[in-house]
Amino acid sequence: MNKMLVIIFIFLLGPQIAMSSIIAVIDSGTDMEHQDIVASRWENPVDIRDNNIDEDNNGFLDDFFGWNFAENNNQVIDYKYLSYLDDDIKRFFEIQSKSFLGTITEEDRQWAKAKLSDQAFVKKLMAYANFMHGTHVSGITLKDNNVGKVLAVKLIPTEVSLPGITKNNKDFGVIILKMLLTSLANKQMESLQKVGEYIHGHKADIANGSFGTGYKQASQIVKSLFESVVKRPPTEAELKEVSIHFLSALVEGSKKFVGAAPKTLFVFAAGNDGTNNDEYPTSPANVEADNAISVAATFDTHSIAPFSNYGNKVDVAAPGVNILSAVPGNEYLKVSGTSQAAPYVANVASEIKDRNPNLTPAQIKAILIKTVDVRDYLRGKVASSGMVNKERAVLAAEQSKHYDLDEAIALSKEEIVDNKLIQKSFRSINPFSRELVLPLPSPFKM
Repeated sequence: MNKMLVIIFIFLLGPQIAMSSIIAVIDSGTDMEHQDIVASRWENPVDIRDNNIDEDNNGFLDDFFGWNFAENNNQVIDYKYLSYLDDDIKRFFEIQSKSFLGTITEEDRQWAKAKLSDQAFVKKLMAYANFMHGTHVSGITLKDNNVGKVLAVKLIPTEVSLPGITKNNKDFGVIILKMLLTSLANKQMESLQKVGEYIHGHKADIANGSFGTGYKQASQIVKSLFESVVKRPPTEAELKEVSIHFLSALVEGSKKFVGAAPKTLFVFAAGNDGTNNDEYPTSPANVEADNAISVAATFDTHSIAPFSNYGNKVDVAAPGVNILSAVPGNEYLKVSGTSQAAPYVANVASEIKDRNPNLTPAQIKAILIKTVDVRDYLRGKVASSGMVNKERAVLAAEQSKHYDLDEAIALSKEEIVDNKLIQKSFRSINPFSRELVLPLPSPFKM
């Protein structure tokens, strides 16, 4: 049969023969009753819901929708935070959106600045942001994806603090501080390894990780501990040295996390600090593994988002500005971040796996990277220099059932040419936009 006829045939029939892939959303909890999620939620095929018996004998009692590793129970969301979504928080996210669209007013700006200096509001905002985050991410992984199933894994507590540290440590010096931070990193990675083992046990095909610890968060932790342990403020050089040491330990530990689920492709958000991950690591985004891919955020198709981390450690880019998605209680918000770009890629990865279940995580990663739309503004910003092209990637997956992978990718690029949409004229984005984008949710907060 002519190759082009094969391409058309499998492209038309592919959706009818797709199998359901499992997407583990490792985050702050997911509202599995949301109208956009309920029909696509993963349900344990062995455990019976809430009967207090561990039928699948995996040590996680009644993990019907997933597991809450933050509180060690099967409650994958805490609905007591639903009431936190008030008019002020809605207005904050509306102003965040307007700041990117160029429609923010001086009144908006002054209101937001006043709110961000109000500690009570910031505390409530951060708690709600954590609460809704996993649901927002899950909604993106399922958009226009009729076959993916979300497995909820709660890793991030809704309200968290730095664990295992007191303010009464003896002055042991910088070396002891590094040992303390390495121990802290190892403790977190032990928890993450358990998460990896859990999703491996449930045969997750894709795992979305829109969480992490970036340089800004790490430096806040280090500064506090430095003053507690060394009994003086760190110099800038000391702060950078110890912070990078801490982050490097977290990244190294992340290898065990992704290694615990070798049949799962992990999709990680690059981070929202606007920094170079090659110089200032972000964990777990910087982990290098065949079954891990890191994602930067773009503003539509015409620029990298000003808050997005970048660098050779980041593989691809995807839309991450003003992304409308589900939040708990059948509500919706537009939110910006690499947290929103990563699940876009997880969504595509899920469809790739659905089209050809025999593809390995490394092969899915290769398809995502090699079928991007190359963009000049992404050269030097992400390793592939491009944005994920869903249609081309899915077609390559279909073709891979009939051709060698590289040939399948080449054929898909011939069939679906680079997306040369008319580019919007670039306008400078208000610097205030970056202040309105929240950091990745992290187990470590001060």
